[in-house]
Amino acid sequence: MKMNSSPKVAILIILTIILVSTPISCAMAQPSSCNPKCCKPGKSYTTYKCSPSISGKTKAVLTINSFQKGGDGGGKSECDNKYHSDNTPVVALSTGWFSGEKRCMQNITIYGNGRQTNAMVVDECDSTMGCDDVHDYQPPCDNNIVDASKAVWKALRNIRLCTKSLIVLLILSTICSFSESRLQICKPSSKIKAKKPPNGHCNIEEDDICCIKDKIYTTYKCSPQVSSKTKAILSLNSFEKGGDGDRDGPSKCDDKYHSDDTHVVALSTGWYNGGGRCLSNITINGNGRSVNAMVVDECDSTMGCDEKHDYQPPCQNNLVIASQGVWRALHVPMNEWGELDITWFDE
Repeated sequence: MKMNSSPKVAILIILTIILVSTPISCAMAQPSSCNPKCCKPGKSYTTYKCSPSISGKTKAVLTINSFQKGGDGGGKSECDNKYHSDNTPVVALSTGWFSGEKRCMQNITIYGNGRQTNAMVVDECDSTMGCDDVHDYQPPCDNNIVDASKAVWKALRNIRLCTKSLIVLLILSTICSFSESRLQICKPSSKIKAKKPPNGHCNIEEDDICCIKDKIYTTYKCSPQVSSKTKAILSLNSFEKGGDGDRDGPSKCDDKYHSDDTHVVALSTGWYNGGGRCLSNITINGNGRSVNAMVVDECDSTMGCDEKHDYQPPCQNNLVIASQGVWRALHVPMNEWGELDITWFDE
């Protein structure tokens, strides 16, 4: 279940989340329309990997969806791989707020229409992709959606669906005591069937890792939970102009190139956290040594095998892509550069 598939109503809401969040700059999307939406040929749709930064009064849009079998939402909920009755108060959140499943199975409290109700986060409203078979050819979700079951709407006593918009207040109280084993779950989000790269793209002779025609590649929107010893694979890349990473241009965090001698890294999409770790330092432990490095870019785990990614596969969801400076600081012999098992943590 990815989309607010048949949104019969949209309500402007205000969110407050009792949780320490990293501010992310992201433009507010417009509220959804009250009519079913299908992708229009030739129209461009904006996608987001982030949602507006959480504050004391974060604006959002409440929509309606069915999470039960045969309902508007399609497949089972992403958090628990189950369907949920229309009579159960559950919600899906836009990709940024869903935060790579980190808010899965947490309860939120919604205030609106002069009333309040509790609801559990069970799914994502995908803001990163749309207009394809996986999303029933519907547009990407706006990045400010709280997609709720009928039970939530009934509890708010809003029975005039699709007739009126209301300004309401939503307080999200998170429960942070769910088990460590639950935190470690990171399930694949989709799969990509690769096509043969066109001539002039992805040169194997230059050590590029190219997509293999008809091979299925797994994509992820999440990464393993971060801890004081987060296991990862260290990879090598150049962040300077003309280097290996120059196909995508300057680094995503600061729109700059970085010398091979600088200690910088890119993180898989889940750890990149929609830019939440941009220009922050992490500590990398490997080869019996440690080094500090600054996060400047993302290694995209959600897409690949297309022109934008030079027909190379999606990144794994557990990669720390490091400059030569990082490898040298770990005293790894140059003939062993490539991949290294490491651990890392936020400074």
